[in-house]
Amino acid sequence: MEIQEIKQRFGIIGSSPLLNRAINIAIQVAPTDISVLITGESGSGKEVFSHIIHQISPRKHGPFIAVNCGAIPEGTIDSELFGHEKGAYTGAVGERKGYFETVNGGTIFLDEIAEMPLGTQARLLRVLESGQYIKVGSSKVEKTNVRVIAATNVDVYDAVKNGKFREDLYYRLNTVPLRIPPLRDRKEDIYLLFRKFTSDFTDKYRTPPIQLDEEAQQVLINYSWPGNIRQLKNMAEQLAVLERDRVITAQTLLSYIPAEQTGKNLPMRLDNQQKEDFSERDILYKVLFDMKRDMVELKKLVADIIENGGVSINHSGNAQSINQLYRDIEMPGNHEPQFTLQKPVSNNNINTNPYNITHDAEEVEESLSLVDKESDLIRKALKKHKGKRKLAASELGISERTLYRKIKELNL
Repeated sequence: MEIQEIKQRFGIIGSSPLLNRAINIAIQVAPTDISVLITGESGSGKEVFSHIIHQISPRKHGPFIAVNCGAIPEGTIDSELFGHEKGAYTGAVGERKGYFETVNGGTIFLDEIAEMPLGTQARLLRVLESGQYIKVGSSKVEKTNVRVIAATNVDVYDAVKNGKFREDLYYRLNTVPLRIPPLRDRKEDIYLLFRKFTSDFTDKYRTPPIQLDEEAQQVLINYSWPGNIRQLKNMAEQLAVLERDRVITAQTLLSYIPAEQTGKNLPMRLDNQQKEDFSERDILYKVLFDMKRDMVELKKLVADIIENGGVSINHSGNAQSINQLYRDIEMPGNHEPQFTLQKPVSNNNINTNPYNITHDAEEVEESLSLVDKESDLIRKALKKHKGKRKLAASELGISERTLYRKIKELNL
């Protein structure tokens, strides 16, 4: 069966290569009997692909049922899936068939599989491996022949690492992974879908057709659509019902985008994405780079003095550089040592200090502690910006949350 035929049969609109790739995988896996794990964001159309796989498979004449694992309470999900015997628990007044018994010979679609309790996951694994299960309150082993298609909008592998999903079940379900692309990765399909939805709703509610001006089309395409196709369809329905002016402008379209998402998702620019939360390692790197720069400048200064060996050099410039290095170190009582370079005096005596470097304070060895440097940088940034943490964090190249945490840790 061809991709275009599948699109026409199941009402799929779009020509995105990512969408075509997903449909192609569904076509190839449908004739087999292996489990499929469909991943994708909420509203991207995962359930449609479960219908595609079932309808073009040898089980197409058998029953199909979709079960939302996140909508069933933990205490009753075992009974819903596998059934129970009379008296198995309080309120079990009679025997009940579970979905795996009812759908025998067909396909069961387990949506939001990551929300399934760990105990139920162990039961499901046994069904996938041997086709056997036991009803709640029974000791009799039952057999079933059901194909399982699972779906989730979260990263199941992260759930495995966090101990919230069984690793063996993950690999058993993930025999063929099928990823549904989000709408923001199908930019070429957004306007086509919008036109289809508005056409359907204007026919349904007997209202005049809707059109978008060029600026509104750009807003539509550049929005990131966190709710994917479901959000786009809802917006199209609202426009078809509520707007009297049937030519939609960008200003009108923006009024239908949730206010709390406008700044975060529109426009979709990579260079304007929210800055990551920097770690302590980033602060330490910044401190080390500053220390390296100071050391390079000091080496150049010493090399210049040694190379000239008493010959005329820029005394005022060197003195200024030395004083600047010491001004970067906070002294107790804000006392800053001042150094001067004096021209060497020509005499017959050997002068062990030809430049007569003098200072009016005891020389203090600079602390090389990273904690001290980090504390020093934070103090300077806060002092420079008069205690405004947001500006100080921007100056340091870290997030305001990280800065607040460092202030508490260092007792600043």
